[in-house]
Amino acid sequence: MSKSRTPRLRTLALLASATLVLGLTAACGSDGNAAAEGDKSITVYSGRSEELVKPIFEAFTQQTGIAVQARYGDSAELAAQLIEEGDKTPADVFLSQDAGALGAVSKEGALGALPAGAIESVPAKYRAADASWVGVTGRARAIAYDGKTIKASDVPTSVLEFTKPQYKNQVAIAPTNASFQAFITALRLTEGEDAAKKWLQDMKANGVKSYEKNALILDAVDKGQINFGLINNYYWYQKAAEVGEEKMRAQISFTEPGDAGSLVNVAGAGVLKDSITDADSLAFVEYLLSEQTQKLFVEKTKEYPLVAGVAPVAGLAPLSTLKGPDVDLADLADLAATLELLQEVGLT
Repeated sequence: MSKSRTPRLRTLALLASATLVLGLTAACGSDGNAAAEGDKSITVYSGRSEELVKPIFEAFTQQTGIAVQARYGDSAELAAQLIEEGDKTPADVFLSQDAGALGAVSKEGALGALPAGAIESVPAKYRAADASWVGVTGRARAIAYDGKTIKASDVPTSVLEFTKPQYKNQVAIAPTNASFQAFITALRLTEGEDAAKKWLQDMKANGVKSYEKNALILDAVDKGQINFGLINNYYWYQKAAEVGEEKMRAQISFTEPGDAGSLVNVAGAGVLKDSITDADSLAFVEYLLSEQTQKLFVEKTKEYPLVAGVAPVAGLAPLSTLKGPDVDLADLADLAATLELLQEVGLT
């Protein structure tokens, strides 16, 4: 991995290291990549929660005999960790909650090119052009709203409208969440740096409420504590599966075509360049894209499967119908500037 870093990536590392708290479920070696060809062990840096993916890791081990040592954390923080560790990283695979973090690591030259045969089942728009990472599941940004007090026809068709006076103290966001940060990056790309900054400033001035997680935002909307929230769509389906759609006060809506508020992002994986020839690491990525694992993600997370032939959860709008901003997911890699902007505005 290149030892040189751009100023923005250095900033990303500094910002992330200030809050970096990683859970290490099994000891990771300190002498670079410990997983040699066929040694039946890999180390995964996972930006997806332990609760969600540990059962998948365990199923992979049971099926293949390959042990998974997992380090969990925020995707942006793990990306910064990988950049700082450089060639000394113990990681073999980076499993990220969003494409932006994968792109940041890829731009440092840290990820190897995945074999075409391993990733061709995923549409090209949901994987890196240089094959350095591949999407595993998809999710779309959406607006959660209080269906008890707000008509669907009255929900804004663009997130840019939420700065208007009539929405004062009525909107919730999760500024430390990776998906929100990817959305802001898309906003910067589509509307420009100045416009994105002004939107954030105006949202803050308009009394936007900050929550730690998307799920907490949805709960607040569902309890009538706030009228609108910017979340990922699958949170609504997860909650509806738990309590029943008929009991859901909160509803969701998508913004107009081209609006950053309906950004379709992916959770995905990449293999570190020093492990790209490791059969165990490649087997892990192929397992994530297998029909059985894709179905498991649909069942557990209600996210979009990205492999053809696997059906999404019932009632979920087809991925092909969502028309978010015209942004290459690889361009979401500029996390550092987004983190700097959020910090400058005072939202993190």
